[in-house]
Amino acid sequence: MTCRAILFDHDGTLVDSELVHHRIWNQILAAYQVVIPAEIYRRHYAGIPTRANAEDLVQRFGLRVPAEMLAMAKNSATRDFLAQAAFPLMPGVVGAVEELTRLGLKLGVVTGANAQGVRATLEAHGLAHRFCISISGDDVVNSKPAPDCYLLAARRLGLDPGECLAIEDTEHGLRAALGAGMPCLALPTAMSQHHDFSGALAVLDGLPDAVDHIRRTLGCHTD
Repeated sequence: MTCRAILFDHDGTLVDSELVHHRIWNQILAAYQVVIPAEIYRRHYAGIPTRANAEDLVQRFGLRVPAEMLAMAKNSATRDFLAQAAFPLMPGVVGAVEELTRLGLKLGVVTGANAQGVRATLEAHGLAHRFCISISGDDVVNSKPAPDCYLLAARRLGLDPGECLAIEDTEHGLRAALGAGMPCLALPTAMSQHHDFSGALAVLDGLPDAVDHIRRTLGCHTD
């Protein structure tokens, strides 16, 4: 394949954010006398868009609150966190971004989360100038695992989806990329290692391995 662009997921791929998201959810749910155990969060909520998580929480715990209101509370609490601090980067992000840029590839972020988190990450870590586009859950009606976000990213780049390569850490993200006709590398984390990554181009241990894979096996087009 000819690879012209690399599209990164955000949470769990570029940033190590799931422990923060878990803590924020439990802070919100304390008002309803509910706690999400770590194992339940890992299996059912890590890497899933906020609205989908809210809908599941209402059903799973029998909460008497609209899912939309719960999602709004989570988004507000996340905005408050990001106003004070950015999520830490996953290992190898800076080196990967620099090497992929050197190879002449366009870079983008495609996430089911809201745009504020991506802005905070790229600005706080000095990476904003490296990324051509950022697509968030705010930009589409149907978030991951629907393919809409990846299809929109390809359109904005002026590329065929098959000319882009997604990098994801969850099964939901992988399904979104594959549904868009886009090959995908999977980088499972402790939160997602139980997911089904059977459709991935390769399942790797982290971003340094992903860069090596791209360099060795994909035809990278340099403008």
